[in-house]
Amino acid sequence: MKIEHLEYRWHQLMQRQNAPAQYIVPLWREITTAYNGASRHYHTLQHLVDLFTQADQFRTYIDDFDTFELSIWYHDIIYQCLRKDNEEKSAIFAKYRLEAIKYPREKLVRCYNQINATKLHQLAEQSDADTAWLLDFDLSILGQNWSDYLAYTQAIRKEYAIFPNFLYNRGRKKVLKQFLNRKQLFKTPYYVDRFEVPAKENLQRELDLLSKK
Repeated sequence: MKIEHLEYRWHQLMQRQNAPAQYIVPLWREITTAYNGASRHYHTLQHLVDLFTQADQFRTYIDDFDTFELSIWYHDIIYQCLRKDNEEKSAIFAKYRLEAIKYPREKLVRCYNQINATKLHQLAEQSDADTAWLLDFDLSILGQNWSDYLAYTQAIRKEYAIFPNFLYNRGRKKVLKQFLNRKQLFKTPYYVDRFEVPAKENLQRELDLLSKK
């Protein structure tokens, strides 16, 4: 899938939901404006492409695919490096937009909870089965080959360019240690088998590099 296919995908989703026509284009423009923000280097439209590519691959395992797509679209709609509530804000943002297009209440709540789950990347009691897939797709970058992982870390660093190295490195090492201390990063058997070991290796390798600075 390519970035230029995203607009068609959005329109198809909105049409399946019988969304009021006057909302479809403005909502699309709102999404592209957010993900094309000048301060974004990883949480971009390409990130959405990566998640949708994985979602399509595992489509048969996802119970409510339209809601799942909406969770992907909106999970990083709010992203500011100085805030610690981006996921909550994104979930609320999605709630308002889905209310505007008359999205079914039960599905809206499901989307809201899925987006909130991306904050800690842990399953809560109210999590549905699809949430595990969303969290695994979102973390899959951690288990990629080292060059792709390194590019990801460099993009994240650019998003936090406002911070000097000593502050960023301290915060980043804290995040890495939190991930490494988890018994298991991924939730679904497929992603555990494929990405758990390389993800832990990448995280440890980055931590070692930062510890030498």
